[in-house]
Amino acid sequence: MSKPKSPRKVADNEALSVGTQIRGSAQKLGLVAALIRNKKVGDAMNILQFSTKGMAVEARKVLASAIANAENNHNLDVDALVVAEASVGKSITMKRFATRGRGKSTRILKPFSRLRIVVREMEEEA
Repeated sequence: MSKPKSPRKVADNEALSVGTQIRGSAQKLGLVAALIRNKKVGDAMNILQFSTKGMAVEARKVLASAIANAENNHNLDVDALVVAEASVGKSITMKRFATRGRGKSTRILKPFSRLRIVVREMEEEA
């Protein structure tokens, strides 16, 4: 007897990809995620490709993974995909110390973020 299969977290016409350990703050990643929300995936990939933001590189990898999941795992049409959701959250924070003058030290926080991208297949309108 095996464990029952877990239900899908998204609808039948959607595919999901999550980047869990993206190095950088959630605030900076949120600015990049706002650029691609509700855009066609081709347009979103172009926006991320030519963006000057450093976090766009990691966001582009997660979006490419979501597109590949839609195509290979769920048999969705890549040309009809739209970025339905791009949500950002905090992940772990590494704590480091830097030495300062007079025998003191200060704390350095190195944050990580999570990016969850859901792509949805939209019906073509006549």
